[in-house]
Amino acid sequence: MKKIIFTNLFIASAILSFAQFNAKLPVITVPKFKKDTISITKFGAVSDGKTLNTSAVNNAIDACNKKGGGVVMVPAGLWLTGPVVIKSNVNLYLAAGATLLFTADKSQYPLVKGNWEGIPQMRNQSPISATGATNIAITGKGIIDGNGDVWRAVKNDKLTESQWKKKIASGGVLSDDKKTWYPSEAFKTASKLTNPGQISADKDEAYYQGIKDFLRPNLVLLSECKNVLLEGVTFQNSPAWCLHPLLCENLTVRNVFVKNPWYAQNGDGIDAESCKNVLIENSIFDVGDDALCMKSGRDAEGRKRGRPIENVIIRNCTVYAAHGGFVIGSEMSGGAKNMWVSNCTFVGTDIGLRFKTTRGRGGVVENIFIKDIYMKDIPGEAILFDMYYMAKDPVPLAGEKRELPPVEFKTVDESTPVFKNFFISNVYCNGAQKGIFVRGLPEMHVKDIVLENMVLQAQKGIDVQEASNITFRNITILSADTKPVVDIINSDKLVFDKITYKENSELLFRVSGDRSKNISISNTSAANAKEKLVCELGADTKEVKW
Repeated sequence: MKKIIFTNLFIASAILSFAQFNAKLPVITVPKFKKDTISITKFGAVSDGKTLNTSAVNNAIDACNKKGGGVVMVPAGLWLTGPVVIKSNVNLYLAAGATLLFTADKSQYPLVKGNWEGIPQMRNQSPISATGATNIAITGKGIIDGNGDVWRAVKNDKLTESQWKKKIASGGVLSDDKKTWYPSEAFKTASKLTNPGQISADKDEAYYQGIKDFLRPNLVLLSECKNVLLEGVTFQNSPAWCLHPLLCENLTVRNVFVKNPWYAQNGDGIDAESCKNVLIENSIFDVGDDALCMKSGRDAEGRKRGRPIENVIIRNCTVYAAHGGFVIGSEMSGGAKNMWVSNCTFVGTDIGLRFKTTRGRGGVVENIFIKDIYMKDIPGEAILFDMYYMAKDPVPLAGEKRELPPVEFKTVDESTPVFKNFFISNVYCNGAQKGIFVRGLPEMHVKDIVLENMVLQAQKGIDVQEASNITFRNITILSADTKPVVDIINSDKLVFDKITYKENSELLFRVSGDRSKNISISNTSAANAKEKLVCELGADTKEVKW
């Protein structure tokens, strides 16, 4: 009885916190600019698609910055350029009809010290970057195109036969098994190494130059900047991640369209990493990897940095192709906390709500509030918590075999990740492979989660492994595979309150493992199931209370 009381107290606390959803939203400072406008044409820019305008664009930005700031105008036209650096108090404005096209000539991108997934790395300079800048923006109605196809490797399985033949004919080399196209032999060689770009004393400039082709830049990299606005622009075809704000404060992203080919390796939409006070709203993502992704560094380096991603508002966004719609992880070693996500739609996204980590990451993810999420045609899970992330596409390719991870207890230390204190409400999904999948570690369960008010139509229902203190309330799960509707493995302090399911289901609950305890089921009829409950592999029916 005490355990159930404890669970109910957590639910009451979560509801109270959710009631404060609007009352405690962080305040994000939006930059303001002088009205002074400088056109890049004043500095000799030519919009013919072949003249390299790198100097003209950067000189316009420098002049604007030195005058105290204002607007740098990119008029309608096709403007070819190399890397552009944004400076304080400058708003880079792209007029309707303007395309800022970044050159395919990789020699124009010098190697610079950077950061990739929380690890100091050498990278090619990003097409657009800013470091330590204050009061900056990229706005307007135009397009920023990173020419990413010349940078990325591509798997055969992700292209049609004609696309694959065209890719091979363009140059580059194939992997030994002929299943992956690489831009160059240097890229292929580096791809076989572990963290080849990581900065270390034993690597000299010649080494990095030898693998330069492999060190793909992110399209927009904003590092340690304050008061940032991205608004109205289409960001597309990035070499790697599209938008990467790193260690920024007061970031506003609104009304943008972020677009990458669905096959784009590491083609994330936005990766907000170790940022504070973030607003992302009214935007569309159609990309090749995770769409709205929250990160804070990887493993020991991320923990050493110790900067969480925190105080984040995401609302009114739409995601099409992506590995995940709203995502936390897997690089979350510095922690992730205080996030409010609402009124988002995911259409054809591999996984809807995706929370992923693995042993070695460490970091605590907590205080995540999500409501009003609408999904259609999800190839994987509608909602996923997974502490066994394998750094692979979430949906296996045709013929791909994956082994289940071994179940073993390990010592809890600073490298053990934590997922706790999530409240997710009002989720509606028409079509998914699985409705809800929760998989924690034996030594560290996914815990303290409330999932309520959902209608999930999926091939499989609810799968809970190594979890504690999870509440499922007012959930309709319409699964095609009904043996079972709810599958529980080695989990405890679970509450199922008002679960509705498909008529004539084979089995309602299957409980497995001798560590499955204190499971409460209420306001749920077993009349529509041919079999109510099966306990196996050490599970005790006495631990399931109806």
